[in-house]
Amino acid sequence: RWRRSLPLLIAGAVSVIAGGLAAAVTGPTEWSKGSWVAAFLVLVAGVAQIGLGAGQAYLAVTTPTVAFVTAEVVMWNVACATVIAGTLLSSPATVAVGSVPLVAALVMFMVALSDRSGAQRSIIVVGYRLLLLVVLVSVPIGVALSFARH
Repeated sequence: RWRRSLPLLIAGAVSVIAGGLAAAVTGPTEWSKGSWVAAFLVLVAGVAQIGLGAGQAYLAVTTPTVAFVTAEVVMWNVACATVIAGTLLSSPATVAVGSVPLVAALVMFMVALSDRSGAQRSIIVVGYRLLLLVVLVSVPIGVALSFARH
């Protein structure tokens, strides 16, 4: 089960490291958007991806196929890269386009747990669904903020 989620966990860890590197160069280079990029890389591309990948590996009743997990990791990371590019280019439309595969990946993470019965509501399942909800709600907020800034 865990082996199938390794691409999500590795991509998330790489994103956390990249976020740390972005944070490290932000001050010395006076990179105006560096702190935002660092936070996005760490929190969305990294921590959220690790949490969703680990939660899916632990909680899914049926182990997702390699193709399913590959689609999740590709959509998640393409979305994150597109949102970052849109922000750096000051292009709210690009941010909005990048948000579409992010939402699609979130739906896939939801589907992976959809076969759990209501009787199996543990604190971990609730926490996992809360993470999904927080990220899902943050997507339109982020897109709106991107348009509001430009």
